[in-house]
Amino acid sequence: MHWQTARRKIPLDKTLVMGVINVTPDSFSDGGKFFSLDDALRQAETLISEGADILDIGGESTRPKSSRVLSDEESARVIPVIEAIAKRFETPISIDTSRAEVAENAIAVGAEIVNDISGLRFDPQIGEVAASHGAGLVLMHSRGSFETMHTLPPVDDILSAVSADFGRAISDARSFGVADEQIVLDVGVGFSKTFEQNLELLAKLDKLVREFSEFPVLVGTSRKSFIGKLLGGVPAEERLSGSLATAVIAALNGAKIIRVHDVRPTVDALTVTQNIKSVAEREV
Repeated sequence: MHWQTARRKIPLDKTLVMGVINVTPDSFSDGGKFFSLDDALRQAETLISEGADILDIGGESTRPKSSRVLSDEESARVIPVIEAIAKRFETPISIDTSRAEVAENAIAVGAEIVNDISGLRFDPQIGEVAASHGAGLVLMHSRGSFETMHTLPPVDDILSAVSADFGRAISDARSFGVADEQIVLDVGVGFSKTFEQNLELLAKLDKLVREFSEFPVLVGTSRKSFIGKLLGGVPAEERLSGSLATAVIAALNGAKIIRVHDVRPTVDALTVTQNIKSVAEREV
């Protein structure tokens, strides 16, 4: 299995680590830390040295109670960072956006993947952008609008809801001409889900992986609030151990890409996990 992006085929023979760089003043975990170009570049270099397989650059916070920024402002935040990183490093770059205009601008300066939290619901033309450039496309499950996605009443059956929306998103992407090998699916942990549903998605991820076996699955749990709740209310910066546990469980249940803030510990945890798993698989 591989992931076709605008610049390459990314092998998926191991679980990859996608390192997060939020070029925002208000993201829930690292808002403001990498808001300047120099800080973002230093962080990119750090994450790459720690083993990041992909960098995911975002210019708009999607935390609960966040407000949308204008498209021009979002581009102004991310485009200089993406351009500078692309000139210095060979690591694949993903633009974390739900706007086609921002995606187009980002690909023009070096991004090769579009990570859309709305799964083409907010701005379907992202599908056209991905198709025209052959870019990788992450389709994440969420519900509601940007403003309401964290406050909607929960669905009764989260696995069925995610499965149905994956089917819809894949169909929409294909309608624009996006090839299946460009598509990655994200279950959207923390988006439009209850505490219990987040745990259920991780525990039963293998069911979705089998159902959509032709598509790689991405999981992003890093430092999220459900981990803080499990650990007695610790703040985001103290959720590393819990984040690592979820990364290992996701990988064991078939996730091909793990999106994280803490790259080196995750790479180490996945290296150990994959070596133990390979021994078990050889003995089957």
